[in-house]
Amino acid sequence: MEAAFRGRLLALLEQTPPAGLAHWDGRALAEKLGASVHAVWRTLRREGIYLQRMRTWCVSTDPEFAPKAAEVVGLYLNPPLNALVLSVDEKPGIQAKERPSGYVETDSGTVVRALKSTYKRHGTLNLFAALEVATGHVYAQTTAHKKRENFRAFLEGAIADCPAGKDIHVILDNYSTHKKNDDWLAKYEGRVQFHFTPTSASWLNQVEIWFSLLTRKTLRGASFKTEDRLRAAIEAFIQQHNQKSKPFQWRKREVKGSQLRNTLINLRN
Repeated sequence: MEAAFRGRLLALLEQTPPAGLAHWDGRALAEKLGASVHAVWRTLRREGIYLQRMRTWCVSTDPEFAPKAAEVVGLYLNPPLNALVLSVDEKPGIQAKERPSGYVETDSGTVVRALKSTYKRHGTLNLFAALEVATGHVYAQTTAHKKRENFRAFLEGAIADCPAGKDIHVILDNYSTHKKNDDWLAKYEGRVQFHFTPTSASWLNQVEIWFSLLTRKTLRGASFKTEDRLRAAIEAFIQQHNQKSKPFQWRKREVKGSQLRNTLINLRN
């Protein structure tokens, strides 16, 4: 009896939910099955199924994924001799939000961080960043815009102190600003080379790791009354990071055969 109910429940989850619902919930499942909500949730918990939790995925459809990925990872693991490897990207639209925060005690007695739901906006900043792969050092610059001329000016500042005899390899994603820069590259006569990650694979760009650290440690849940205060906080984080900078350990979690098969089945469905 229990096994039959489990089978019916799991089969129902594969079907389209009732009109007006984006996904199944416990009550809708119970009504469709003619069972109690408690029975539905008990079975879902036993199966490790959480209807409200979500994960996103991005699958690159780039036909040249393998050679592009190999080129980028090769620069991380075996960089050319006497060369500078930079991982470059921008973080646009960083908002200077002003809102109170503090700690509150919940009904259960636990203490959590609290943020006021409303806030004031005081403008936005764009942040360009270049991570030196070999050392972890970051050269960054805030700008009001993220146009191609801003990108070029930032890169010129990032490579200004690089010795003349050193080649420079720049890892980038496929954002439009990063393309159509042949005239700028021609000024450096082949000394500066761009390497683009595959489409929908910006996770291959190591500077994204640094951006996530900046978000978690400095931006998320913070309050800034002006753009200048936001800029000062970002610059302080950069300074502290560079004082203890070290290269990121480039590794990827091993994916076993069964995990890969399950992922492909889910994507196909």
